[in-house]
Amino acid sequence: MKKQATETAAKEEQLTQGNLRQFVGYEMKLAYLLVHEDMMRILKPTGLRIVTFSALGIVVENPDISQTQLAQALQIERSGVVVIVDELENADLISRNRVEGDRRSYALQATLKGRNLWSRTEKQVHDHEDRILSGLNVSERKTLKELLGRIIEDNRKS
Repeated sequence: MKKQATETAAKEEQLTQGNLRQFVGYEMKLAYLLVHEDMMRILKPTGLRIVTFSALGIVVENPDISQTQLAQALQIERSGVVVIVDELENADLISRNRVEGDRRSYALQATLKGRNLWSRTEKQVHDHEDRILSGLNVSERKTLKELLGRIIEDNRKS
């Protein structure tokens, strides 16, 4: 039994991914998984998830944003943003205020606690990115961001 486990482990070490690694999408997926796993580790002590961190950042930057606008910014269904807003509001990180003249809309604002948490967490996420991208120099990091931005923008137009 031990010999079979050793042979299986040796065989697993010999596996290659050349067929998949030739594709940009697969390389992006592998990179994303690394970033995602480390980001979850960074956020865990804050009580935030990646989506709530993202939502908080948008609300901090855009006071009085509506839930519909937040859903658009996060590129999720409006019904999905309600759960996120509830989570942030229950943690006292944002407030949801009625919009005068529109009983169906809420203006979202970050609370002092939310703004403070954002500031602390933003620094931690910058440190996380510095670790993940440590193999790239400043110019390469800038180029990577520019190229990813171009991919995003070029495909939004289509």
